[in-house]
Amino acid sequence: MSVTLEKGKTINFYQAITPIIISVFGVYLTIGIALGILPKFVQNTLGYNNLIVGLVIGLQFLSTLMTRAYSGKTTDTKGAKKSKMSGVVLAVIAGIAYVLAVYFQFNRGLALALLLLARIIHGVGESFLVTGALTWGIGLVGHSNSGKVMTWNGIAMYAGIAIGAPLSIWLGKSFGDLPAFLLIIVLPFVSWLATAKLPSIPVDKGHTRTPFYKVIGAISGQGLSLAFSSLAFGCIASFIALFFTEKNWGDASLAFMVFGACYVLTRIFFASFPDRFGGYKIALISLIIEVVGQVFIWTSVSKTVAIIGCGLTGIGFSLVFPALGVLAIKKVKPQMRGTALGAYVAFVDLSLGIAGPMAGLIAGWFNYQTVYLFGGISCVLSIIILMFNKK
Repeated sequence: MSVTLEKGKTINFYQAITPIIISVFGVYLTIGIALGILPKFVQNTLGYNNLIVGLVIGLQFLSTLMTRAYSGKTTDTKGAKKSKMSGVVLAVIAGIAYVLAVYFQFNRGLALALLLLARIIHGVGESFLVTGALTWGIGLVGHSNSGKVMTWNGIAMYAGIAIGAPLSIWLGKSFGDLPAFLLIIVLPFVSWLATAKLPSIPVDKGHTRTPFYKVIGAISGQGLSLAFSSLAFGCIASFIALFFTEKNWGDASLAFMVFGACYVLTRIFFASFPDRFGGYKIALISLIIEVVGQVFIWTSVSKTVAIIGCGLTGIGFSLVFPALGVLAIKKVKPQMRGTALGAYVAFVDLSLGIAGPMAGLIAGWFNYQTVYLFGGISCVLSIIILMFNKK
């Protein structure tokens, strides 16, 4: 498929999308690195409990949630490219704050404050990056390919997390925490360079904007279903490492890698399914698989069973976002696409923002394994909501 750009130039689909995918991957590597190293750094190095671990992890997603409306408005009024590049700059600033937290770890209060600041900045950066990247991609290749754009961006996002988390665990074991946090400063520059020469898309400044709350209302059914399905991923991101430690199964690198590999491969081989077969059907099948994956982890009696559960969760969660997104994007005009995508992804932020603290409370009351019963129930609720919002 060829795409016509500014001044009559044409490029094919992958020439238009690949730079954006690389850019998103670079920043999400930093998010994966943080997820892999922060739980043990907060608990073992700084000496805080599970609730604080959950708060530190979840704060990034909450800050992303709180800025989705603004990032969507910025994307629609000032351009997707500017929004995406702003996210890259903020990721570098977050990396500096993480490094300062390591330097001041002897003062655990100050170190925690720096980590919280880093998580907030990282979250705001993610908000601008994803909203800008999705809008930019769909603007370049057209609405009929929106499912593919969301699928490939999702591959970049979760591949970054799947590779970044075990990479940071390995770096922490081999060289200490500092090198992992330094990478968070370096990687966004790769993201910047990847799209530096990619043309921007025109901005329709004369369009009458729909209020954000009305956009939220239009896509709320798909958004709530997405939010509940995302809790399962939040449970894995926040506590799978500590769950493996509790069970004396070694580090959780393989669990992160299997989740990510299954997630990415599912998207690679079935990227066109939401556009071809419809969002509702693909979302329903995916959610059922995700429930099974969470049940495997919840009932696991061995490391192997838990890792299989992570893999099934990755397969199930993989197509939920683009499948529900295909349904959501149809509810708004093209000029409001950035705002709609910001609102849609905000439901993921809400989910992941509360997943960490809630999972931390459940782990404190019961144990880490019970966290995945909570994840499974959340996916069942997602299915119920989906059934009432088929269109």
